[in-house]
Amino acid sequence: MDGWQARVDAVWNDPAASAEEVVARITELVAALPADDPRGPFELGGAYDSAGQEAAAAEQYARAIELGVSGRARAALDIQYASTLRNLDRAEEAIEILRTSRRDPDLGASPDAFLALALHSAGQPEEALAVALDALIPYLPSYERSLRGYVEELRAGAAN
Repeated sequence: MDGWQARVDAVWNDPAASAEEVVARITELVAALPADDPRGPFELGGAYDSAGQEAAAAEQYARAIELGVSGRARAALDIQYASTLRNLDRAEEAIEILRTSRRDPDLGASPDAFLALALHSAGQPEEALAVALDALIPYLPSYERSLRGYVEELRAGAAN
């Protein structure tokens, strides 16, 4: 099935493909998979998401989870699904997904970036900023200690 993923990747990497074309091409590729393969709804969810069809994307992401998507794909799905839920005004669900998601090192601090967005959308700006700063600290050449203190202050303020 590596050939299948290569064809999917080619669709995603085609800069000339419109959003509608991506959906159509991914739909065609998904039709070649067994109905219980979680990669199909995962990729189709991403196609719908990129086309601005969040409700359809959310359905596909939920189906991929139901079918048992795992590994790096699950970590990526959690980010994409949470982002979609946030766009559907379901920020609390997005926060829950991102707080419980398994992390994949290849995705770096991406889950934290989307968690910060979801927290902000949920009316928790102090915690959103704390999450964003906390994710940034490991990449700073200095001032880590000061920023950790500010993160603690933000979280203490958010808790009150």
